[in-house]
Amino acid sequence: MFKEMRRKDKEMDKNSVIDIVKNGKYGIMSTVGDDGYPYGIPLNYVYIDNNIYFHCAPEGHKINNLKYNEKVSFCIVELAEILSKKFTTKYRSAVIFGKAREVLEEKEKKKAFMELIHKYSNEYMEAGERYIDKSMDAAKIFKIEIEDIKGKKNN
Repeated sequence: MFKEMRRKDKEMDKNSVIDIVKNGKYGIMSTVGDDGYPYGIPLNYVYIDNNIYFHCAPEGHKINNLKYNEKVSFCIVELAEILSKKFTTKYRSAVIFGKAREVLEEKEKKKAFMELIHKYSNEYMEAGERYIDKSMDAAKIFKIEIEDIKGKKNN
């Protein structure tokens, strides 16, 4: 179903790919809407139990696209360094394919919010929990159930 990587010499082992996903600062999620156009959007995210979680507003372009087609691609790039003299770029990246579904169960939703606070605002955990308790109903959490994951590097 998912294609093999053409450049086997650049393919990364699964543990190294998971490290990129766990430590990435942000990812780009790509969707397709009813107009047939791709839409890529940068997102904060967390990796929990082989799933990607992200939060978003209850309405908007990505929500409309996900209602139309839950299949997504999610890309994380780490260590991008342009090597001008060699006409190349040094990088490590992960590409994920999966299905994005809204998290409706309150316990799972709160866990994802707390992990987002832990990742991006760790020094404000108490304030973050109060903020989540007040505003959890105003935002959505989606989970990308990973179906395929690959990593590529250029050293």
